[in-house]
Amino acid sequence: MASNVVQGKSKVGIIGSGLIGRSWSMLFAGAGYNVVLFDVVQSQLDNALVDIKNQLMKLEEQSLLRGKLTASEQFSLIKVTNDLPEAVKDAVHVQECVPENVDLKKKVFFQMDAACTMDSTVLCSSTSCILPSNIFTGLPRVAQCIIAHPCNPPYHCPVTELVPHSETNPAVLEKTKLIMEEIGQCPVTLKREVDGFGLNRMQYAIINEAWRLVTDGIMSPEDVDKIFTHGLGMRYAFIGPFETIHLNAEGTESYMERYRSSIIRVSNSFGPVPTYDGEGLASIAETMNKRIPPNPTELGKRRDWRDKQLIALSKLKKD
Repeated sequence: MASNVVQGKSKVGIIGSGLIGRSWSMLFAGAGYNVVLFDVVQSQLDNALVDIKNQLMKLEEQSLLRGKLTASEQFSLIKVTNDLPEAVKDAVHVQECVPENVDLKKKVFFQMDAACTMDSTVLCSSTSCILPSNIFTGLPRVAQCIIAHPCNPPYHCPVTELVPHSETNPAVLEKTKLIMEEIGQCPVTLKREVDGFGLNRMQYAIINEAWRLVTDGIMSPEDVDKIFTHGLGMRYAFIGPFETIHLNAEGTESYMERYRSSIIRVSNSFGPVPTYDGEGLASIAETMNKRIPPNPTELGKRRDWRDKQLIALSKLKKD
């Protein structure tokens, strides 16, 4: 990829150069922002730059690159640093992407808070499940803090959950929503914090019942997956549960008149939350390990296949 340096917009800091941090870097650079990617380990940053460059090139080849800039121009907007204050200073938005550990995130946010030089900077976490009150409470700049949890992989699954702290300035929520829309994400807002947010609460409900159907001897893991790959997933790729029920009858009220009692009856038959261990875990893991051996090569191949399918679906949805 030939060098092609462009002048970017404002500065965005990314804290953590793992898979999510790399995705955020690509998304912000795609919208023309100057990105400063931070990590404590230089080799991690070196690997991140190689990976980001390769991903941008592939996306450009597939005509799926976001934004108006070329892959080379977008890559030129991404810089790296081992100095956290350098990533935070004068940034309009800082996105934390460290591992999902509450103590680590609190430590990092206190460092981000101390390094922040502007009252207008949005200090944002990518956490998938940790409540904002468990990360932001006690920070001097708590009013500037918010969660923006992306779906994985963020580049191909654009929905992003916005979860404010009770002390988050309403303007911060609005600014975060606008910048997420600007970079091509699809923000959804939680009006108050709840454990698991929206996405994982719904995802865990599905996993719970899928697990029960298998461990209760009712279905195989393969057939449970087919319900989604050849049924629910095809529909939900285009319409959500509320539009589904609205269209499956003469409107929502009509649907509930017909199916309310069935929903309540079946829901009352659900078993307890699984413990996800013991024989059930061993059996399901054995099935999945035969289908996709859990080594880096085979997992990598399947992830690449998954991303190609998501790319194809993205093209279809755009059309």
